[in-house]
Amino acid sequence: MSAPIVSVQDLRIHFPTQDRRETVKAVDGVSFDVLPGETFGIIGESGSGKSTLGRAVVCLLKPTAGQVKLGGIDPYSLPSAELRRRRRAFQIIFQDPNAALNPRMSVLDSIREPLDIIGEGSRADRSRIAQEMLERVGLRPEFGLRYPHELSGGQKQRINIARVLTVRPSVIVCDEVVAALDVSIRADILNLFAELQREFGLTYLFITHDLGVVSHVSSRIAVMYLGKFMELGPAEEIAERPLHPYTQALLSAEPIPLPSSMRATRRIILQGEIPSPTNPPSGCRFRTRCPFAQAVCASEMPAWREAAPGRFVACHFAGEVTGHPIDAHKTKEAIA
Repeated sequence: MSAPIVSVQDLRIHFPTQDRRETVKAVDGVSFDVLPGETFGIIGESGSGKSTLGRAVVCLLKPTAGQVKLGGIDPYSLPSAELRRRRRAFQIIFQDPNAALNPRMSVLDSIREPLDIIGEGSRADRSRIAQEMLERVGLRPEFGLRYPHELSGGQKQRINIARVLTVRPSVIVCDEVVAALDVSIRADILNLFAELQREFGLTYLFITHDLGVVSHVSSRIAVMYLGKFMELGPAEEIAERPLHPYTQALLSAEPIPLPSSMRATRRIILQGEIPSPTNPPSGCRFRTRCPFAQAVCASEMPAWREAAPGRFVACHFAGEVTGHPIDAHKTKEAIA
């Protein structure tokens, strides 16, 4: 097996609150590896820590504790000049394609900007590479003369993809890259990502809240909740046989184009909002919303264990619950 191109060990990203009396535990002890050429998906609700994790992987956020290794090297052990050079291979595409572009720069200038910052080659060579990448993402040459306000959301996201490709990265973190796009455009962008992966040998860390999207593009999926992983495994197995109640709830929330009377499973309704990351629940972090919670879920944090080959889960009752609460009275007692 190939050595991981991204290796994350017990990563923690904490932020002090404005008054510095509390700490926001955005990512609180996450470990995983990503292999070369893999698409590793991360899914969870807003506020679960997905985007913070993605930013840490590309060195936009320094870990509070734990370690991120890129290509087997801890980037923060390198001199600043070497860190800047190595970071070119690890890029990120953000959710809002409009906010990622300078409204005063033409499309071609925006695509060429990363190369201008690096300063390698002549301006003519950099413009040629930018033009090639513009066409590679499916836009005609004349688009290079336009400005962001003249483009659709899908076209802007293609520009952001082209910008990243100019520096020839090995790993791209895709942070909700299709969330802001029309449904009719999403498939085209996802197909483009698949084509680019085959052509350039890219590795993706695909962050989204849409289980349908992530299961379509990913080889493995991690399910994140309140700064921790709840479950990790092959995409097909996660989608067909989820072990964690949180994953089951996410799956049940996926829209199904059938009348309710014809659906094989019923929706699992999670009560309440995701708790505050400044004061997460004791024991299992999902217990305050879990319809299967028992007293042990409040007193003991479930171990991160391999429940089956390649399937990891953090739940005292993983695989034992499949859609109906264990005991309503015990649930209320555990949540209280």
